[in-house]
Amino acid sequence: MKLADYNEVVTTWPAEGRHILASHDEDSVVVYQAYRPAIGRYAAENQRLGGDFSFSRMSWIKPNFLWMMYRSGWGTKEGQEITLAVTIPRSFFDEMLAAAVVSSFDSTRYRDTDQWKADLERSEVRLQWDPDHAPDGTSQKRRAIQLGLRGEMLRRYAERELIRIEDISDFVAAQRTRVSAGNHGLSIPFETVYRPGREDAAANVGLDLFDYGCPPVSLTIPI
Repeated sequence: MKLADYNEVVTTWPAEGRHILASHDEDSVVVYQAYRPAIGRYAAENQRLGGDFSFSRMSWIKPNFLWMMYRSGWGTKEGQEITLAVTIPRSFFDEMLAAAVVSSFDSTRYRDTDQWKADLERSEVRLQWDPDHAPDGTSQKRRAIQLGLRGEMLRRYAERELIRIEDISDFVAAQRTRVSAGNHGLSIPFETVYRPGREDAAANVGLDLFDYGCPPVSLTIPI
C-alpha cells in the first residue's frame, strides 16, 4: 500500500467542495469498509464477502480513508473493529457513480419528490455527500462521498468484482496512537482527487472542478 505523510498530503487537497479523495491508479480504486471480526476476517481470508455478511442490508463503501476512520472511530467502535481496504476496478466504481441516486431529495436535480422516490426505489446504489473530517474528527468544508450498495450491485461488489481485500486493522491501530499525539508522524493511504473516466458518472454525483496540478510524492511503506 502506498502511504503518504498526512501533514504533507493534506496541503494538496481541495479545502472545500464535492471531491472524491481516493487511492487509485489507471485500472483500480481502493474503497474502505469496517466490520466486526467475524465478517472482516472472513472477507480477508476468502477474498470475498460472505459468512455472517448480510446481503439483505445495504452495505456502504467509502473511498476516503479518513472518512472511514471518522465513522469507525479509528477502529474502536463496536462492530467496526476490522478495517478492510478493498481494491475494485475503476470501471466498476465509475458504473456505481453513474447509477447512484442521492439519499435525500434535491430540488436542483428532481422536479418533485415523487420522481426522486421512484428513482431511489429502482436504484441499487445510494449516494451521500457528508462533511469530510480531519484525523481528530474535526469537520471540514470539503465533502466526502459514500455509496450504499444493494441487490445485484452488492452481489457483484462482494463476490465478483473484487481485485483484492486487505485487512489493515493493525495499520489503523498504529496510526491511531499518532493522532492522539497531534498527528506527528501520521501516515495515511496516498490519496489524490479522483476523476471518473465516465463523464456521466462525474456529472451524476455532482463533482466540483479541481485543478489537479502536480501530485505529491508518495511513500511506499509496508503495513
